[in-house]
Amino acid sequence: MKKISIKPVWTIQGDESGTLSPRLIELLTAVHTQGSLLAACQVLGMSYRHAWDLVRSGEAHFNTTLLHMERGKGSTLSPLAEKLVWADLRIMARLQPILDSLSSELSHEIAKISSPGSSAFRLHASYGFSIEKLIEQLLEQGQSLARSYASSTAAAAALHDGDCEACGIHIPVGSQQTRALAHYTQWLQAPDLMLIDISTRRQGLMVAPGNPKKIYDLGDLTRDSVRFINRPADSGTRYLLEGLLGEQRIASAHIAGFEQSEATHASVAAFVASGLADAGFGLERPARYFQLDFIPMVNERYFLLCRESMLRHPVMQKTLAILADPDFKQSVNALPGYDSASSGTVTPLLEAFPALNEFTPAD
Repeated sequence: MKKISIKPVWTIQGDESGTLSPRLIELLTAVHTQGSLLAACQVLGMSYRHAWDLVRSGEAHFNTTLLHMERGKGSTLSPLAEKLVWADLRIMARLQPILDSLSSELSHEIAKISSPGSSAFRLHASYGFSIEKLIEQLLEQGQSLARSYASSTAAAAALHDGDCEACGIHIPVGSQQTRALAHYTQWLQAPDLMLIDISTRRQGLMVAPGNPKKIYDLGDLTRDSVRFINRPADSGTRYLLEGLLGEQRIASAHIAGFEQSEATHASVAAFVASGLADAGFGLERPARYFQLDFIPMVNERYFLLCRESMLRHPVMQKTLAILADPDFKQSVNALPGYDSASSGTVTPLLEAFPALNEFTPAD
């Protein structure tokens, strides 16, 4: 199956100054990451002269400075350049899972036309960094895979309705587990469902470096000075947060920004890192990536679900082999907040979560 990659490109057009080159945004982002214009040029394979031409063109476009240069200290971005870079980072964080799903769908459609009769293994999954690594491995090994990132609810419903061969969802460990299982019960009634562990992961509060607002628990989110950024209403993380708030008798109406949402964990982290919010709730890995402080609150079990007969499918056999591979486990363990100790363990769903026997679909 053809590998298709879709990347967002955005430009700024002025009335008289023309259109800003998208390569300038790419260059400024590389300077932000690398710390100097020279290092950014090396990463991008761009000549130093061309880079300066882009910077000068951008400065003329905005009529202000974009880069400050100090001998021996590298390059620093101006306030405007920082705004451009953070806008680009938020765009990428928000759209990447969507674009990955669209790329996979397009590859699948092309394969159906170019190779009639061929069919890809359909995987619907809540987006996460360990499942992303698994999918990358499967694709690198030539597996025909049609992936679609969705909420845990949508992924579980797709498996129930026969729209995929396997789904990836997450269930909290601890006090919120029973509530989550009750929520998903209506889609998990098949007696032959098997659970394949991928990882455990940490969720908690993301706050600015140094925690200037002194946010240490969920109650601190209700202070008038604190601005919060949430996940969408249909996300498993939002459902988890609402359960934690209910457990502590904290009214979400008292949290400024609770109804404002970002599509992914990474875009929540980018939103906080760019100063548009003081706190968000999500995974530790994107918080660390954007150099935020992180207050862990709950662990989750991320796993695949499929019918028992599907375990014999070649893609599932390859999946189990990857999950058991020490190199894969090590790559997952390198992700902040992730643990692959149980990766590859296969358990009947009702054995993994006996509480499911206590619920009915009406619950």
